Amino acid sequence: MPFVIAAVVILVILICCIKIVPQATEYVIEFLGKYQQTWGAGIHLKVPFLQVIAKRVTLKEQVLDSPPQPVITKDNVTMQIDTVIYYAIYDAKLYAYGAVNPISALANLAATTLRNLVGELELDDTLTSRDTINGKMTAILDEATDKWGIKVHRVELKNIIPPSEIQSAMEKQMKAERDRRETLLEAEGHKAAVITRAEGDKQAMILAAEGERDARIARAEGEARAIYLAKKAEADGLIALKEAGADEAILELKKYDALVAMSNGRASKIIIPTDAVSMTKANVLFSETTGLGDVTKPAPEDPVVPKQDPCCDE
Repeated sequence: MPFVIAAVVILVILICCIKIVPQATEYVIEFLGKYQQTWGAGIHLKVPFLQVIAKRVTLKEQVLDSPPQPVITKDNVTMQIDTVIYYAIYDAKLYAYGAVNPISALANLAATTLRNLVGELELDDTLTSRDTINGKMTAILDEATDKWGIKVHRVELKNIIPPSEIQSAMEKQMKAERDRRETLLEAEGHKAAVITRAEGDKQAMILAAEGERDARIARAEGEARAIYLAKKAEADGLIALKEAGADEAILELKKYDALVAMSNGRASKIIIPTDAVSMTKANVLFSETTGLGDVTKPAPEDPVVPKQDPCCDE
C-alpha cells in the first residue's frame, strides 16, 4: 500500500512537471534562483522543486494607450496630448531582467520624449507635424527599449487638445479662411461666366455675319442666274425669230414691245431709233389719210338760231 501511494504521488508530480508553452509565448526558467533558459512554444518537462517558471511572456504585438498629459509648446501654449504605442516583446530574458516594470518605464519614457519634442515646436507646427513627431518618438523609444527586450513598432498621437480660448480663435480663423475661399470661388465663377458669355456672343456674331455673307452671296448668285436665264431666253427668242424668217414688220413690233416694257411705270427718256421714227410717221400718215384707227369723235356743230321777224313776232 505505501508503494502504491508513493507511485501515485510521483505520477502526480511528473504530470505537474509537464508544461506546454502556447504559441507566441515564452517562459523564463530559473534553476535555484538563477536564470537557466527560455522555453519556446511546445511541451517541456520541468525539474520539480529545482526549476521555476520566473516569467511568462507573450510575443504578440501589444498596445499601450497613454492618458492625456499636459504639454507646453515653444510659444507657451499648454495642450493635452495622448499617445498610442504599438510594441512587442522580442526577448523574454531581457524583458524579465532588464527593468522592474518595463511597461511603466515605457509609458514614462514616452511622456518625457513627447514633452521634449513638442517643447521645440510652436502651436501651429505641433498641429501640422503629427507625422514628424510620430517618427521621432518611434525612433527614440525603439532605441531606448532595446535593452528591455521591447521592440517599438509605431507611435501615434491620438488627440491634441489646445485650450478653449485657442480653440475659439482657431475656429474663427477657420471660418474667416472659408469665407475668403468662398468669395474667391464666387469671383472666379463670375469671371468665368462673363468670359464664357462674351465668347458666346462673339461666336454668335461671327456666325451671324457668316450667315449674312452666305445669304448675300446666294442672293447675288440667284439674281445673276436669273438675269442670265432671262437674257438667254431673249437671245433664244431672237434666234428663233431669225430662223423662222420673220419680216421687218414683226421685228418692228418686237421693238415696240421692248420700248413699252422699258417705259412701264418709269420716268425715263426713251430715244427711238431713226428707222422706228420713220415707221411711226408712215403709220400716222396712213391712219390720217385712210381714217383707219381714228377713234376721235368729231366736234359737235354749233346750233343754228333762227332770226326773229319783227313784223310777224309783234
